This record gives sequence, C-alpha cells and structure tokens, in this order.
Amino acid sequence: MMTNKNKSKFITKDILKSSIIGAFKKLNPKYMAKNPVMFVVEIGFVITLITAIFPTIFGDNADLRIYNVIVALILFVTVFFANFAESVAEGRGKAQAESLKKTKQDTKARNISDSEKIINASELVKGDIVLVKAGEIIPNDGEIIEGIASVDESAITGESAPVTKESGGDFSSVTGGTTVISDWLKIKITSSPGESFLDKMIALVEGASRQKTPNEIALNTLLVSLTIIFLIVIVTLYYFAQYSGVSIPISTLIALTVCLIPTTIGGLLSAIGIAGMDRVTKFNVIAMSGKAVEACGDVDTMILDKTGTITYGNRLATDFINVDDVSKEELIKNSVIASLSDNTPEGKSIVSLGKNLGQNIDVYMSNKMEFIEFTAQTRMSGVDLNNGTKIRKGASDAIVKYVKEKNGKIPKDLDSKVKEISNLGGTPLVVCKDDKILGVIYLKDTVKPGLEKRFARLREIGIKTIMCTGDNPLTAATIAKEAGVDSFIAECKPENKIEEIKRQQAEGKIVAMTGDGTNDAPALAQADVGLAMNSGTVAAKEAANMVDLDSDPTKILEIVEIGKQLLITRGSLTTFSIANDIAKYFAIIPAIFILAIPQMQILNIMKLQTPFSAILSALIFNAIIIPCLIPIAMKGVKYKPMKSEKILLKNIGIYGLGGVIVPFIGIKIIDMIIAPLLLLLGF
Repeated sequence: MMTNKNKSKFITKDILKSSIIGAFKKLNPKYMAKNPVMFVVEIGFVITLITAIFPTIFGDNADLRIYNVIVALILFVTVFFANFAESVAEGRGKAQAESLKKTKQDTKARNISDSEKIINASELVKGDIVLVKAGEIIPNDGEIIEGIASVDESAITGESAPVTKESGGDFSSVTGGTTVISDWLKIKITSSPGESFLDKMIALVEGASRQKTPNEIALNTLLVSLTIIFLIVIVTLYYFAQYSGVSIPISTLIALTVCLIPTTIGGLLSAIGIAGMDRVTKFNVIAMSGKAVEACGDVDTMILDKTGTITYGNRLATDFINVDDVSKEELIKNSVIASLSDNTPEGKSIVSLGKNLGQNIDVYMSNKMEFIEFTAQTRMSGVDLNNGTKIRKGASDAIVKYVKEKNGKIPKDLDSKVKEISNLGGTPLVVCKDDKILGVIYLKDTVKPGLEKRFARLREIGIKTIMCTGDNPLTAATIAKEAGVDSFIAECKPENKIEEIKRQQAEGKIVAMTGDGTNDAPALAQADVGLAMNSGTVAAKEAANMVDLDSDPTKILEIVEIGKQLLITRGSLTTFSIANDIAKYFAIIPAIFILAIPQMQILNIMKLQTPFSAILSALIFNAIIIPCLIPIAMKGVKYKPMKSEKILLKNIGIYGLGGVIVPFIGIKIIDMIIAPLLLLLGF
C-alpha cells in the first residue's frame, strides 16, 4: 500500500503530471460524450473557436474576433479543469495500483503438483499445489492444505504485524503477494492467472475502471434534463432579443449557455465518485463496486457474525472447574491427557493452561493412547489409554448421555456450573473419565476490544446491530451485552442469517453483513452490503462486495460514514452548482440587454463595468470554481453523525447560501481585474 507520507499528500508530482496528460486525452469527443454537460461545453468551445477564426461565419461583427478568442480560451479551460479533476481522482487510485503491482513482479512459484519445479507465478493455474518456504512470496491466492506459518501481509494490508496461518477452519486462506516469514506452507491455488485477489485490487483501485452508480446515473440524468431546459431557455431568449432589436453574438449565447447549465457539478461528478472509492481503500477496504460504497450511506441494519467478527474466534481455556467430589488436580490432569493430540486451538489452549498450572506434559506424552477425534455426531473428543481407561471432553449434554450409557452418576452441581459458565459468555466443556464426570473446562471466546464504543457510534447514526451466533441464548446474551450490539440471534444457522436479512429488506431496510466463514457466504451475497474479512475463506470473499484487508468487523463503521460522506458531498456540490446560477443571471442577462433596454441597469446589482466584462467575468468564474472545489470533491464534505433534517439544513445553509454569495464576490473581483484590460482592447 502507499506510505503514510504519500497518503497525506493531496497531489504528488507524479499525479499532477499524469493528471495534466489525462485531462488532454479526455478531450476526445467519444469520451466527453459520456459526460453530456461537459460535452455541451466542449461543443461550445469548438463553435467559438470557429468564430474566432471566421468571426463573420454566423453573421456577427468582425471586430469580435478577440472577444471570441477569449471566450473560446475560457471554455477550453473549463473543459480542461473538469477533466483534470477526474484525472486527479483516477491518478490517486492508479498510484496505489502501481505500488500493488510491484508485489507481483518477478514472483516465482515452487509447483509440487507433479514433481517439484520452479515456474513463474503467472503460469500457475487453479488447482496447482505450491510449497512456500520462509522468506518467499505467496505466488497466488489459495487455501492452506498443510503447515503452519507466520505470514507478513503488510504488502496488502499495510499492517506490519505478521499473522499466523494454518490449514483447516475459517482462517486458512492466503493472498498472493504476501510473504511467509517463518516455517512453510503447502498451498492449493484457488485463482486463475489474472483473477487473484491482488489482480482485483489493482483493477478496482484504478478509477478508470469504476462503473457509475445508480445514484450517480440518476443525478447525471437530472443534470442532462437541466441542460436541455436551459438550452430551450437560451433559444427562447435569442428570439426574444431579436424581437427587442438586440443583436446577440453567437459566442455570447454560448457563454450564457455554459454559465447557466450545471457545469460545476457536471465537471466534478465523476471525480466525487472515484474519490469515494479511493477513500475506502485508504481504510484498507476493497470495494467491488461504487454501488456498494453508496449503499453503505443508506445502511439501516448491520448483521454481524459472532465468531471471528465480534470475537477473535478461538475459544481458549480460561479455567478448570471441578465438581464437588473430584479434586481440581485430577480434573486438570485428565483434561490435559485428553487434549495432548488435539490440534484445535481449544485443545492446544487446554494443554498450555495445564502446563502453566504445573502439569508435567512430558510424563503424559510417554503414555500409549489412541486419540478419538471430535465429530458432529458424538460432539466430543478424547483418548483411549492402553490400560482401557477412556477420557472424554465435549458438550455437556453429549457427555451426560455418554456417562449415563455407562451407568454413571451425574454430579448434582454439574448443571449449575455449566450454566454459570454460559452466563459468563463462555463455552462449557465437560470432562469425564470412564463413567465419572470430573468437572468443566471454561472456554472463553474473547470479544475484540473497543467494540462497544464503535457500536455506540453506529447507533448514533441510526444503524441497528444484530449479532448472529450458534451459541445458546445465555452465552449469546452475555457476548451481545459485552460487545454492545442492539440484539442477537442465538443458535443461528446459515439459513437463519439469510432469513433475517430478507426480513429486514422486506421492511425496506438496507442491510449490511460482515462475516468471514464459508457458512457466511450466502448471507454476504444476500445483503445489500457484504463485508468479508480478509482472514476468512475464499468463499466469503467471493460472495461479498467488499473485503476488509485488516479483518476488522467494525471497519463497516468507517465505510458507512464514507458512503454517507459520498452522498452528502455530491448533494452539497450539486446545491452549490445550481445556486451559482443566481449570480450569473444578474451578471449576463443585464449585460445582453442593457444597451437596448437601459432599464435593465437596475438588475446590474454587482455594478459590473461593461457588458463584455460582465459576460467574461461570469465565464471565468464558472471555469476557475471547478479546480477550487477539487479538494472538497477528493476529501469529501466532513460528516458528523446527526439527523438527516439537520444535515439538509446545514447543506442549504453552507452550500446553498454559499453558492449564492461566493459567485457575487468572485464575479465582481474578476470584473474589477479584467475590465481595464478589455477597455485597452477596445471592448
């Protein structure tokens, strides 16, 4: 990713250079036709350029050649600045893309599908098996099938802290371009050449590839409608002037047209959308479309998967709680023995906690035993010792059933201890030795820090949070309270998540969903905004329309605010652009008719010095306001959580009133500067 130093700069030297070149390239009429408002301005430039060369071609006075040249030059600058704004937005994205492309250059892969051979990463195909050792770059996206290693993902996420990757579970996917810094990984490639996550990132951060969003298309349609209306007004005004005996030069008519149509927002509209996606990438989130970013601005409900999203996802042993007639020492000893061959995070944490509490692991390792793996049917795991002893650990009801089948007794205090752990938000893991229950292991799924405050911020901007979890209602309630979510769905299955999303959507709500596992994929696809964790599975990332490279579920908060900021920025600059027209009316209309109708002088409230200076001042202001607003289009209007009514009033007050006042001041200042120059030229 880009360095912080580069990120802080609005326009670097390289971006400035590429933006100027890009602005000239975009003058191609085929490209300009995609922006009807600015296309009208370009047509106006061509016509005035013709009149500058042949001033009498439309029956105008030959003395207007210099005036026509000035108008043509200003119109060219107007189009150029609009293209420059879009090029700047694209340039910032392309700068990020170039830094990402460097991670793909000259990457080699150790393909071990058949026999081991070193090939270029670009030659890998889906299904190939590669071996990546310490210090080597992972050549393409894939799933770990063997090994455990630390992986440096800073090339993708910008975070320097390495992450542990291992086979199995929801955290086994790896991204091409990241680096293995310890041990080794055997990886099955899941992307074809050109289709990796890194390839998608590069394509998406390049603004030129951005599709217009529905809201942008709707606003563009409005701008086109306004342009057509003003063209009709200009034609009507021309015939009215002829009827009044006023001769209007064709260049003046074009100047009036350009000043009245919404050129300001027309010139910035595309840049605003591109910049919105660019701001999303600054938070290390890749949006698959601008539509997803905009949808975030309208989100009402957010569905969050608990495991790996609200919590870290690894339930770790926190305590051993023995039943009344069993010593804690005996419980710890048998819990450790049952977990020695258990390679799950839970099993490893039980052994680690037992070791910390004084258990001699080496002694137990010398015992001959057969490990019994956990299955969905038995819901328990354990060991069978060589002397016939059977130790099991698992879900409370599964162990109780197992002991009863052996005619064992159930301790009276077992149920209360299990409920106590559940009430604390933990997972109770009951341990038994043959037909005797020894106690409970307290497994705790830790809530990620800072969630409560961030969910409170979501609540402030009117977003309801719902946690989905497979835990029992007591555990779910505790986790929900600790995390600060508004509500929860306990014992939730994948189909329940989809049902809840559909129910919310049926009520007219815009729903966001965050998740990381394969079981989250259907819900991520159903949601209006699906944010997948980069640490999650390939299926989750493919189903979502956004991927969080930092795997922070609360990142949706920033994305929602960026979505709202995008909509507010577009609305604010549209308001400013339309409000601008008021000052231009008072500048150009009196200038056109003042010679034939002296009474029109009363409308010249800015006291502009001559008809020519009035028209050119309005036209120059119309051109220079576009680059002046580029920083706002790029950074966005500052967003603060508040009611929509207050936001509307604030925008009208700042950008509506400002859009009326600023042109009056700007046009007057420009008139004071250029009027003496025009007098020297004889105008």
